[in-house]
Amino acid sequence: MTVTTIDLDQSVLDTAKELTGARTNRDVVNRALQTLIAVRRQPAAVERILARDVLDEQTQAPVVHYSAPGVPVEGQ
Repeated sequence: MTVTTIDLDQSVLDTAKELTGARTNRDVVNRALQTLIAVRRQPAAVERILARDVLDEQTQAPVVHYSAPGVPVEGQ
């Protein structure tokens, strides 16, 4: 494994660690890089999904109404 040293703003790093729950600087940087990659790949994934042919029988499902005590069920 190659060790790379980078200069980071400590307050930004601390905030990112707090928001992500990461324990180490390495973990928070890895999470940030993984998130960046996922966000940049997301539009291509959406385009692939939109390009698929979907049949009506694949998307239609029966409606199930659930009720909770004291809460009226819509449409009934």
